[in-house]
Amino acid sequence: MVISPDDGGRGEGDAGPRLLARYRRAKQRRATWESHWQECYDYALPLRDGVLRNSTPGEKKADRLFDGTAPDAVDQLAASLLAELTPPWAQWFGLTPGPDLTPAERQMVAEPLEKAALILQSHFDRSNFAVEMHQCYLDVVTAGTACLLFEEAPPGEASAFRFTAVPLAQVVLEEDNDGRLGVTYRRSEYDLEGLKARFPDAALSPEILRRGAEEPDFRLPVVEAVIPEGGFYVWRAVLEAEDEGKVLAEGRFAQPPFINFRWLKAPGEAYGRSPVMKALPDIKTANKVVELVLKNATIAVTGIWQADDDGVLNPANVKLLPGTIIPKAVGSAGLKPLEAPGRFDVSQLVLDDLRARIRHALLVDRLGQVTAPRMTATEVLERAAEMARVLGATYGRLQSELLTPLVMRAIAILRRRGEIPDIAVDGRLVELQYRSPLARQQAQRDAQNTLSWLSAVAAMGPEGQSAVDIPAAARWLGRAFGVPEEVIRMAPDPALDVPGGLTPEAVEEGLAALAGMVEEEILHATE
Repeated sequence: MVISPDDGGRGEGDAGPRLLARYRRAKQRRATWESHWQECYDYALPLRDGVLRNSTPGEKKADRLFDGTAPDAVDQLAASLLAELTPPWAQWFGLTPGPDLTPAERQMVAEPLEKAALILQSHFDRSNFAVEMHQCYLDVVTAGTACLLFEEAPPGEASAFRFTAVPLAQVVLEEDNDGRLGVTYRRSEYDLEGLKARFPDAALSPEILRRGAEEPDFRLPVVEAVIPEGGFYVWRAVLEAEDEGKVLAEGRFAQPPFINFRWLKAPGEAYGRSPVMKALPDIKTANKVVELVLKNATIAVTGIWQADDDGVLNPANVKLLPGTIIPKAVGSAGLKPLEAPGRFDVSQLVLDDLRARIRHALLVDRLGQVTAPRMTATEVLERAAEMARVLGATYGRLQSELLTPLVMRAIAILRRRGEIPDIAVDGRLVELQYRSPLARQQAQRDAQNTLSWLSAVAAMGPEGQSAVDIPAAARWLGRAFGVPEEVIRMAPDPALDVPGGLTPEAVEEGLAALAGMVEEEILHATE
């Protein structure tokens, strides 16, 4: 596929060699992480490509793994993140009018913004986003850092978006001045046909063309770099081996095509830390315990035997099979079973404790499926509060490093194509609103507080009920639950004279209706 920068560019003559020198320095700094990453993948995600070892397609990758608790927990946590943050075929974000707009302006722009958000979501749904995003969640849970390549698809395809989960083995990252992973280097190898397809305008030397035509296994290593510069993101692709430093293509992006995000990070470190890293001692111990249990099981089945060397019995010729007759000398003891010196009947207690700690570290016990057939509204809210508390810091980082850049990049692509209006998502005129299940669950706590207040006011009689603005409360609850702005009636203009008012009976009926809607919305989360 041909990468499509927003603007073409013309770099300096020494841009390629300087870029390679910077890439190699960054790769040296990454070397301290590689063995740690490889260990995490070996024990928690063995089917993913390794960091240090080049894998062969179809080879066995789980030979060293004896306990499957960690791989299963990683799969469940990655699936929970996909369902809670970016659920497939569900609108997990929206565009709403900002606070600087008047009520009339909000009502006027609400429908076009909602339509633009639906167009964006439609392109996400028709692309390979869910598949590649799940791979990235597996990486961020296992290694703490993940990279998603967000490219514009050629015209004529079903979606304008194309995604690639880039393995950590190919990626070298640096933090920019804002502490974000804004500098990305990706090293990949191409054969001659693949290189021409991705960089059709690249001027290749006659030697490269000759070797590519004559040698079937000839591959060219290419380093792609995206570096922030002057308010844009400069992209260059440079040959690393043949014609080293030669720039194959370059351009500028308004939003970076590489979206790098982390689970959490320690001060002074560029790469992230993962829950698998925290649980790695328990994972390795559980793996070793299961290995020893299996070895002890083979001893329990086949046994350990001893025999006197009497010149008659040859242990090398003895086969322990049912019905076997083993000759022995008269008066000799023959074969005698040897008791195992250790007891492994306590191993299950050790394993249960280790597996429980692994599941706890990987949040399986708190983010797993609900087993209760029916939960009350209070139970749902408490579960949502627990999930928000556990994932609060991580969700804030993922929102800043993944979700917002993802939507902004999508807006830039469709805006350039003319499929959506020229929208400036600045938080004042247009706001980006997250409507994922996790975002809605966090809003339900505020809704519960409002519901409690409304219930208390309802018990105060007409004087207390007169303090409630029913239409304003309904609009606020609508925004809290992510209701589209186009279905919410705007507040009346204060300059207009609106006669009449609400009777105490109408206020009481409105409070009861609001309470019923909130209760139904909260209980709907369990269905």
